[in-house]
Amino acid sequence: MIDTADTIVLYEELAFQDVLPLHWLTQAPEPAAAASLAERNLQVLQAWDALEDHGSVEKPDENTPLAADIQRLDRKMTLLLGLVGQLLAVNRPRPPAVPLRFNARGALWRSSQPPPPGSHGVLEIYLHECLAQPLRLTGEVTAVTPNGEVKARFAPLDEAVSAAIAKVTFRRHRRQIAGRHGPKSKS
Repeated sequence: MIDTADTIVLYEELAFQDVLPLHWLTQAPEPAAAASLAERNLQVLQAWDALEDHGSVEKPDENTPLAADIQRLDRKMTLLLGLVGQLLAVNRPRPPAVPLRFNARGALWRSSQPPPPGSHGVLEIYLHECLAQPLRLTGEVTAVTPNGEVKARFAPLDEAVSAAIAKVTFRRHRRQIAGRHGPKSKS
């Protein structure tokens, strides 16, 4: 499933790929609970987007008056987020991390105990060790291969949630391509 191509696609759309803790709940949420998923998912995605490093690839200007203060604050926040992540891991164990590919249309992952094709449920994806809540996406398992690869299609998502997933996916894709091709040297 994990390949080294520059563009990762699932259901004919750009997809996010990583190794993340996830869990498939074979029980679909109640209709009232499903309605509140969109708001919580949007909050999780916004928090995750804020935690992702979107800084410039170039070195910041160290001659600005506040550069040293900003760097110290950045290091302290990184340390604090790491500690929070460790506390969450101890107090709220997560499912094992597995290779995962997903976008707003569906997901593909490998499981040692895959759900049967046609089963409806909720895919919980733990996007960051500092986020207590997982992204919860309802859907249906559309295929399971003999080696345990599971493919699911999500129920239509709220527009804001779909746009947030697309935004983070595109940013990750852009950073991966920039990382593979590296900075161009000046001759």
